Amino acid sequence: MLSLSETIARIEPTDATLGEAAAAQLRTPEGEDRGLGVLTTLLARYAAAICNASPTRPQKQTIICCADHGVAVMKVSAYPPSTTVQMTANYLISRGAVANALSNFAGSELIVADLGIAAPTAHLPGLLPKKIAFGTKNCAKGPAMSRRQAVEAIEIGIELAAAGVKKGVRCFLPGEMGIANTTSSACVAAVFCDLSPEAATGRGTNISDARLKVKIDVVRQALRVNRPDAGDGLDVLAKVGGFEIGCITGIILGAAAHHAVIVIDGFNTAAAALIAQALSPLSAHYLMASHQAAEPAHGAMLKKLGLAPYMDMAFRLGEATGSSIAVNLLDAVITARESLQSPEGNFPLPKKAMPAEGAPLTEKHVDFFRQTFPTPSQAAREACQLRLDNLAKPIYSLGRLEQIAVDLAGILDDERPPLDLARTLLAFTTEELTPEQRRLTAAFARHAAAKVTIARLRRGCSLSEAFDFGYTLAEDIASSVPLIAVAFVEDASAAPGTKAKALREALMAKDGSLRCVPTDFLAQVPTALQSEVAALLGAIISGAQNRSLIVLDDEGTEIVARCVEAFCPAIRPYLFHTQPNLLRLDMTAAGGLTSCLGFKIIDAALHILNDMKTFAETRVSVADDGPGAGRQAE
Repeated sequence: MLSLSETIARIEPTDATLGEAAAAQLRTPEGEDRGLGVLTTLLARYAAAICNASPTRPQKQTIICCADHGVAVMKVSAYPPSTTVQMTANYLISRGAVANALSNFAGSELIVADLGIAAPTAHLPGLLPKKIAFGTKNCAKGPAMSRRQAVEAIEIGIELAAAGVKKGVRCFLPGEMGIANTTSSACVAAVFCDLSPEAATGRGTNISDARLKVKIDVVRQALRVNRPDAGDGLDVLAKVGGFEIGCITGIILGAAAHHAVIVIDGFNTAAAALIAQALSPLSAHYLMASHQAAEPAHGAMLKKLGLAPYMDMAFRLGEATGSSIAVNLLDAVITARESLQSPEGNFPLPKKAMPAEGAPLTEKHVDFFRQTFPTPSQAAREACQLRLDNLAKPIYSLGRLEQIAVDLAGILDDERPPLDLARTLLAFTTEELTPEQRRLTAAFARHAAAKVTIARLRRGCSLSEAFDFGYTLAEDIASSVPLIAVAFVEDASAAPGTKAKALREALMAKDGSLRCVPTDFLAQVPTALQSEVAALLGAIISGAQNRSLIVLDDEGTEIVARCVEAFCPAIRPYLFHTQPNLLRLDMTAAGGLTSCLGFKIIDAALHILNDMKTFAETRVSVADDGPGAGRQAE
């Protein structure tokens, strides 16, 4: 095994040339952008790190590092210290934690290691025994650990990374479990980002205002007593860190030394990354971000690391939650790269053409902004929320994933919608798709396990015919498909985002508000887009009336959906806004690419709902503070 100093010496700069060569494969032969936004830079960063301009989807490993913190005696968490060992048992025996659910979602091997749990753990099957001590000391009273122990924690992480690389792992998803670890991470953030205790400290496990005040005071005391040196990563780790934070630091350094990538999750893994950066500035080049955590200091930490989040899901949990979803974005863009470079045909997609001119209308288009929609089941929503609140995790810690699950439960009138819900992408166009458009749409749909229907509109059709066409298509699909994505297809000669720009200029004011009115709405749409917008309106309204969740695609479909919501508020529960509400990818490509990523976020929510187990099932302690107290039941 390499020592810490040997590992740091082996970390090299990433290869920007190979990264650019990978990104070039996502552009047109003329070098023009295809509208994939941040996904292009994501692929480039990954390719540069692993030194491969044509990367395949990586083998992944989720490593949950578990350890207790002496500072937990200061009552800084909503959960008792015994939760650490209980959750470790949950990972390995009940297999009902967030880490289990989202490693299933990501297709990642799950590894669990004991770095310093303050309880015997020999009875836990499959646990990697790496205990340094029975928890750290109370950092509010003095150093959390010795400098020797800090090195030991890091070198264990280096060893774990080396073992993963030997098995073929190219992408590590480190996570952590340790009651009071956000107190240690707040101290780390304060040191490296020059933050006050108030700015560095958040609610962690969703603690009350009173307990947050205590936590801030504890962070202030720990910093005053220890005076950690920002110029010495080992000093910071030893004085205010944790054994699991040290191990994640080692995983980052070890992976970087072997040209593997580390997807950092939230607040605690960012703290480990800051320590790794202090020890080896080059290590940050091997990091990928995931989400913007709910902890207030997380943004400053990402900025210090030179990273930007790919999504905002309002998570306040570790366990590789956000990184498990972010790595799916990497899989998607690699699938797109492979599709564009494949020599195998033009990827034909099923098409539906409008009936011949003169075919009878069903007049579904009449007063389309005065349509009625079924009311989602409030009983199913409440039952779903109660289950989510009692899953073995801090209450409300999964943010928007929880809201997605609740909304879907109400739409389907099922408190626990199953995994693998059927889904279809319905894309409207007036032209034949180019081979490149077919390849990209097929690749993203394949990644999302979605069927595709390309709806070809007849040139010169009336708006009522177009509306009726979209309505009827969605009605047929919705009879057996609860998830329907709707999209435009960009004209072959147009740049990505051309239709969205035209709709933005026609229907929206400069301040982002709508300036259109329901009366003669379609007349306000640019003439060249009116039939496609009419068909899209028909599909959205029909899908919602038939209790399907409508997953929106690019900015153009978002604009049309915003108009529908403004003029017909009852449809709001049925519309799923992917970007920019959830994802921050700056994608301008149409054709269903963004909505297919939306399908995958829905899948993550369904894994949470179906794979996780409750406090009662896992025998994990419930909250004794904050909104979880009294709501969660053992």
